Amino acid sequence: MKKIVDILTIVMLMLCLNCQGTSTNVSFNVNENNKAVEVYINDIYFTSFIYPDNLEKPCLYPIKTPSGKFITRGFPLNPRPFERTDHPHHIGLWFNFGDVNGLDFWNNSYAIKPEDKHKYGTIRFDKIEEADSRKGRLVVQSNWTDNEGNILLNEKTTYLFGGLNNEIRTIERITELTANQDITFTENKEGLVGLRVDRSFEEPAQKAEKFLDANGNVTETPVLNNEGVNGTYRNAEGFTEGEVWGKRSKWVALKADKEGETITLVIMDNKNNLNYPAWAHARGYGLFAANNLGGKAMDKNSDPVELRLSSGEKVTFKHKIIIGGDMSDNEINKFSDDFN
Repeated sequence: MKKIVDILTIVMLMLCLNCQGTSTNVSFNVNENNKAVEVYINDIYFTSFIYPDNLEKPCLYPIKTPSGKFITRGFPLNPRPFERTDHPHHIGLWFNFGDVNGLDFWNNSYAIKPEDKHKYGTIRFDKIEEADSRKGRLVVQSNWTDNEGNILLNEKTTYLFGGLNNEIRTIERITELTANQDITFTENKEGLVGLRVDRSFEEPAQKAEKFLDANGNVTETPVLNNEGVNGTYRNAEGFTEGEVWGKRSKWVALKADKEGETITLVIMDNKNNLNYPAWAHARGYGLFAANNLGGKAMDKNSDPVELRLSSGEKVTFKHKIIIGGDMSDNEINKFSDDFN
């Protein structure tokens, strides 16, 4: 009997050691003065949920690997040398859409002229509902409004933060939208969950572009600086680089080497989402997005897409973002199977 107890004890110890080796401890630092919630995994800074009044939407920004490397572009909030300065509405990781009752939520930013603001929508933070470190869960509420402050949609977003050791980081974003009036989402390429990536993940530029110089000044660069720029897209069906745009896939991956480290970013769709699998809105200049409402705006051969919600009706979207090393298709498919 004693031998059996000893063996069971050893087995339990081994299981505990294995669990400790793969565990992730999530903690939150809620800073209401800075309008941010900092997220730490295993005491290492990962990202922040930010909701300042001067942004047209809340987002996760910046996002870092476990080794401390940025995977998101710094511009326009904290520009870094040699970054592109296009699309100032691309900040961190966000969720919105280009045509909701005729309003463009996607492209809204400080760059829009005041006389044109009535054509755009804004997502206004409302409150933090929950920040549960034990579950790695952050729940926030926001409102989709027109330029006069009228509420079109109530948004409840649940973020589930996790990972594996200090090798992989994951974000599950569950977005529940409730109509506050009759709502129509009309197919549009600008959507739905988007990530603006660091310069390393872009494809090398082939023509003169506007970039930040070493002093942070916007400069049109006639001589290309593609040093360290080596991003490559691929999807679950085997399409690569520019071929992934407009294709439907359960996941799209973007891989690059940054400062001696191979990093893979994945955006994953969920089978319960409307119009699964999503269309990839993935561009070589650094926009990486998955769009469940793209339709003919992304592929002329697709069926038309229109989502109508009566006042009080809800729709939920669930997406997963993975930040890992040199991930194989098999590894990504395993994550996809678990997510679905």
